[in-house]
Amino acid sequence: MIELSHIRNAAERIRPMVHRTPLLSASTLGARAEARLVLKCENLQKTGSFKPRGALNKVLSLDPAERARGLITVSAGNHAQAVAWAARQVSAPCAVVMPVDAPRSKMDAVKGYGAEVILHADRATLFDKLQEVREERGATFVHPFDDPVVLAGAGTTGLEIVEEIPDADVVIVPVGGGGLMCGVACAVKALSPGTRVVAVELEAGPGLKPALDAGKPVPVPRPAGTLADGMTPPFVGSIPLEAARTLVDEIVTVSESEIVEAMRLLITRAKLYVEGSGAAATAALLAGRVRPRAGAVVVSIVSGGNVDLDRLCGALVPGSGR
Repeated sequence: MIELSHIRNAAERIRPMVHRTPLLSASTLGARAEARLVLKCENLQKTGSFKPRGALNKVLSLDPAERARGLITVSAGNHAQAVAWAARQVSAPCAVVMPVDAPRSKMDAVKGYGAEVILHADRATLFDKLQEVREERGATFVHPFDDPVVLAGAGTTGLEIVEEIPDADVVIVPVGGGGLMCGVACAVKALSPGTRVVAVELEAGPGLKPALDAGKPVPVPRPAGTLADGMTPPFVGSIPLEAARTLVDEIVTVSESEIVEAMRLLITRAKLYVEGSGAAATAALLAGRVRPRAGAVVVSIVSGGNVDLDRLCGALVPGSGR
């Protein structure tokens, strides 16, 4: 569990360098579910996702000697960009282990922030490769979803939600490694115990529900070609898993086609450029996977907006991708 005091400390620490992202009403979309829908727009955060909240909190918590030895992480995209960006804020060297099939736009962004990209062919052994490089360099590992300092930073998203919408009935959050879910659930339940927290997984590659059933993190299958690459980590973190046992009220799944339709509607109706993972929470509501009572105040977290334009066009308008 991440204590509320740690989340509040994280908010103070990172406030000067990140955005307090907007909470925007989406009446047209909400009407489809007979709910008052509000979108927490983390796609408008620094680097285009919620990830800098946790990465920056971790980096700013390190002493000068640790920063000087450098940072290292592993990620297919958004966390990679966030750590690279955070490292640049404190002039620390940074290396990122990425799968060779990571989205090109995300890989280019990591390099653009000044980090070294280390490509690795086997997703199943990404963490082994990271450990090898970390030991060689003595760098500090910034875990994408299983470090309490990183999770406290992610929890500032939930803190902002409750501060601005204290009467929220439901908060819907996408799940990959579980970092955002854990931080948000800890903040929301501490401040508003009656608010329901719903976790959304990718139907073709769930990790949280199988881990809860098994009583431990288990390997997560990765569906080929998914637009929701942020929801396909190798496993769910142990800290998020423990938080989910007591703080998550419901776990649902969404299909790739439901995510694509939500992306289409978020772009055309809400004017938000979103990635697959960023549309998953809204997809769960629009597809009827989440069924709030009529008139309920529902907050859907739009977790990120980093998607290759060609892939987006190809998904929304088949045959248009180059």
